[in-house]
Amino acid sequence: MSTPILDNGQGVIDPDVYFQLNKPPASLPEFESKLTAFVEYHQRLDNKIVFITSGGTTVPLENQTVRYIDNFSNGTRGAISAEYFIEAGYAVVFMHRQHSFQPYNRHYTHSHTTFLDYLEPKEDGTIQVRQEYANKMHQVLSKYQTVLRENRMLLLEFVTLPEYLFKLQAGTKILARLQDKAMYYLAAAVSDFFIPSQKMSEHKIQSSEGALTLTLDQVPKFLKPLVSNWAAKGLIVSFKLETEASLLVPKARQALTRYGHQVVIGNMLTTRKQAVTLITKDGERAISLTDEELANGKEIESLIIPELVQIHQHWIQSGKTD
Repeated sequence: MSTPILDNGQGVIDPDVYFQLNKPPASLPEFESKLTAFVEYHQRLDNKIVFITSGGTTVPLENQTVRYIDNFSNGTRGAISAEYFIEAGYAVVFMHRQHSFQPYNRHYTHSHTTFLDYLEPKEDGTIQVRQEYANKMHQVLSKYQTVLRENRMLLLEFVTLPEYLFKLQAGTKILARLQDKAMYYLAAAVSDFFIPSQKMSEHKIQSSEGALTLTLDQVPKFLKPLVSNWAAKGLIVSFKLETEASLLVPKARQALTRYGHQVVIGNMLTTRKQAVTLITKDGERAISLTDEELANGKEIESLIIPELVQIHQHWIQSGKTD
């Protein structure tokens, strides 16, 4: 019997078929080995783990990739959130786009002040941190070293959409052994469209051939099998980004109904660092910073994560798995 290619007549490839038609990344076995060891370590300690996806995926235009489609995400929300989850007692699996923001390192990268600006040379040939930055750098470094010493964070990378999807499937299935003690915080900006490998040019597309016209397929809806199969007993948090305010809550509720998970965090493109709406099956809650709090460096994630921790604790205590 042939495998169905389309899902519900919508012209969208079935998730299972996607994995049949595409090759897994060469790095997948190493990914699975590292994640398995991390999960087993924290399972023995009876710790909760949050699986954070962060940053944007690229869509290759050639099999031997030179050109690709990208998006603007640099993983800010995921990296910040990881630090607050660790402060809340979680171990963190941080699956991020290569070279995007990372927890703790984010304080010294992707900013107007480069890392070298924090340092100054001494006459004896050594280097020291400039005095105005020393206190904050000491705090961040101390936290980072404690996290490493306690093995509370695992950094894993992806670049392309296929690499992300294979690792998302493998990662959630490994974490599923924790059942309700796992939370899935899906903050990555995943491409909505892609070019199947069998439709791509093998080599670099030549500009001498003239104008380039692309036809992209819709990416399968992987949240459905993740919720119903790969990580059925975990708490799953997805994100909804909109530019039109009237669509935000209705589309978030539509996602909850369609996929059957527990939480959607809705945010508007222009105000995402100051305000979000946390939507569950039971209602919605607006979370925001005042202008003064934002100007003083307070991060909206410092309010989001405690809310999610409470929801997750209730999820565990109630024994809900549906």
